[in-house]
Amino acid sequence: MSHPPRTKAPQISDILAVVLLLLLVSVTESAIGVNWGIVSSHRLKPSTVVDLLKDNKIQKVKLFDTDPDVLKALMGSGIEVMVGIPNEMLAPLSSSTAASDLWVRQNVSGYVVKGGVDIRYVAVGNEPFLSSYSGQFQSYVLPALLNLQQSLGRANLAGYVKLVVPCNADAYESSLPSQGAFRPELTQIMTQLVQFLNSNGSPFVVNIYPFLSLYGSSDFPQDYAFFEGTSHAVTDGPNVYYNAFDGNFDTLVASLSKIGYGQMPIVIGEVGWPTDGASSASLTAARTFNQGLINHVLSNKGTPLRPGAPPMDIYLFSLLDEGAKSVLPGNFERHWGIFSFDGQAKYPLNLGLGNKILKNARNVQYLPSRWCVASPSHDLSDVANHVKLACSVADCTTLDYGGSCNGIGAKGNISYAFNSYYQLQMQNERSCDFDGLGMITFLDPSVGECRFLVGVTGSSSSGFALYERWILVNVLIVWFFMV
Repeated sequence: MSHPPRTKAPQISDILAVVLLLLLVSVTESAIGVNWGIVSSHRLKPSTVVDLLKDNKIQKVKLFDTDPDVLKALMGSGIEVMVGIPNEMLAPLSSSTAASDLWVRQNVSGYVVKGGVDIRYVAVGNEPFLSSYSGQFQSYVLPALLNLQQSLGRANLAGYVKLVVPCNADAYESSLPSQGAFRPELTQIMTQLVQFLNSNGSPFVVNIYPFLSLYGSSDFPQDYAFFEGTSHAVTDGPNVYYNAFDGNFDTLVASLSKIGYGQMPIVIGEVGWPTDGASSASLTAARTFNQGLINHVLSNKGTPLRPGAPPMDIYLFSLLDEGAKSVLPGNFERHWGIFSFDGQAKYPLNLGLGNKILKNARNVQYLPSRWCVASPSHDLSDVANHVKLACSVADCTTLDYGGSCNGIGAKGNISYAFNSYYQLQMQNERSCDFDGLGMITFLDPSVGECRFLVGVTGSSSSGFALYERWILVNVLIVWFFMV
């Protein structure tokens, strides 16, 4: 008499394997966050920005510092935060555990309390291995990490707050993704860094900018920078790459594999597209790239070297325009925001977080609706020095080649420069004099996509100076404590 085959009872090991698989699947669900920079001449109140984040259901934000006003506004918000340590502070933090203890006490443990700030990561430096720094910060990174890890342990936060080091994509190189490798001079320190990250449960954070590849090379195929399909696909053995993001990402995966950490979790610390300041920067291009990126990542397709496993998190760069940033890399540096400086959405964008389009900032308090323009009744032949002065202080980057205000004519350029300076000076009447060549108007002089801004109240007219001062004060405090 035959018996039906017995069904094997599930073993504990089988159940654990299934649970582990489910956990891994859940981990690969990517989250969309944003970078919130504050190097701006017209800063919204931090509480207004936090409301903007919550209204758009953004649950992860990356900061470049530990600005007290920003952290205070984030208290009780439930938003997960990555705070940052500027490169200039790496030296003192690498030299003394007393200094790292002080920094953790002032900037982390004081906020990670009930009803406080949900700080999950500390970014130790920002692209400290960037090739243009010529190794300036390289020797400080690992000692700073080790000191800060000990300090987090002493504060009983080492299991909750993770240390990371945001790296620029120039840390690795290759003509094909599968051949990716860290730069020779970085191989040793990258191996040590990744060992540290792995042992402490931290991801590898990288900044990827297809825009910069396009901007920096006339030979770079434009369609390869986006996610809409390309006639310039890259074939790498059995794998085919249809966009620069995947190619760059897998170059990092291959680089990590070469040092024995091919499964290291990866977070995209910065990625985005500017809307102004270059011929390839526009509202249309930014929307096409960012929406394509979000759709691509949230599809969970992954990449050829990591199929079905997209990055852990992606932080869009950036939340807001920062009109006081350095323009040495290019004028576009001041125009990365998905929102303008005043929290108004620049274009429709579905972040995949529940809202189909972006929601504007609420209760923004503007200065009165008035502008400073060139007087129509005066000879403007001697205006050059005034324009130069205005633009040396205010942001005139949209006037240059590729900018949205490039085509408004000579008189329009003068008016734009005058108004930018006038708003920066909080509409002080004397700031619109320019030896009698300027006049105040109540008629909006904006033309097409060229927007003549009106400042916001409560903002600082020297945002960049305040940011630099904040860094200097923090560095001096840490050094003084060490002495």
